[in-house]
Amino acid sequence: MTILLLLLAHFIADFWLQSDQMVKHKIKYLKKHMIHHLLTTGIALVFIWGYSYEFQHVFRYFILPLAFINVTHLLIDWLKIKLVNANKTSNLANLGYFLLDQALHVLMILIASILFFQMQAPEMAASLADLDGEARLNLFDTTLLLLIIYILATSVSGHIVKYIIGSFPSELANFAGALTLRNQMNHTAGTNEPQTENNFTEEYHYYTYSAPLRSHGKWIGYIERLLVILLTAIGAYESIAFIIAAKSIARFKQLDDRNWAEYFLLGTLSSILLGLVLGLVVQKMIL
Repeated sequence: MTILLLLLAHFIADFWLQSDQMVKHKIKYLKKHMIHHLLTTGIALVFIWGYSYEFQHVFRYFILPLAFINVTHLLIDWLKIKLVNANKTSNLANLGYFLLDQALHVLMILIASILFFQMQAPEMAASLADLDGEARLNLFDTTLLLLIIYILATSVSGHIVKYIIGSFPSELANFAGALTLRNQMNHTAGTNEPQTENNFTEEYHYYTYSAPLRSHGKWIGYIERLLVILLTAIGAYESIAFIIAAKSIARFKQLDDRNWAEYFLLGTLSSILLGLVLGLVVQKMIL
């Protein structure tokens, strides 16, 4: 329960309570971001402190872990900001920074659980390995884990896919059509000069992507990964193909453009892969 609560508090503060504007201007909103972490981690620690230790030894079970988690979080975020600002990084490098940042935060939560809540690393590993045996999560821990999986499948996976495929190219977002030109040359009787009769036909097909439509695409990705998790957890792997087929039908005309097709395929496969991995976690640890 302790680790799951602290992880959930971290993901809520880092993804649900952090807007795109805060991510873009990290230094400007770093203080606000740390307040979010202080509040969510504090609430989680109050629950752990009261449930497991009956509100005894406030310094050891509340103040020290709260200070440790938030100070280390601040240091990790500051280091990441410095590294990103000091180097003109590619999308792949940004993905690496993002994954390393999250891995370090999770590691600090595990260290805090060992240091302040007498949790043993070998026992935690043994318990995790035996989840497909007799050891099962209780209802409360299962609920916490499902909430964490939901955040991983939506916000966290959304960031990963965005780093993998990069920003949406404007030339692919605006024009996907055909241009037809017709030109006829006619000669008039009794004259040596040709009379030109021009027929000029233009055909344009525009796909306009406003901000609301782009947000629809984000929610499509969320629902796609959640469906893949559900289908993987119940073992209906063949049904995942219908999700890919449905997306391909919706984008059928735009798939004529090779660049757009590669962009679409990379995003879809990345999203499906993340859903499969999380689905296997749900299948092993919950069902």
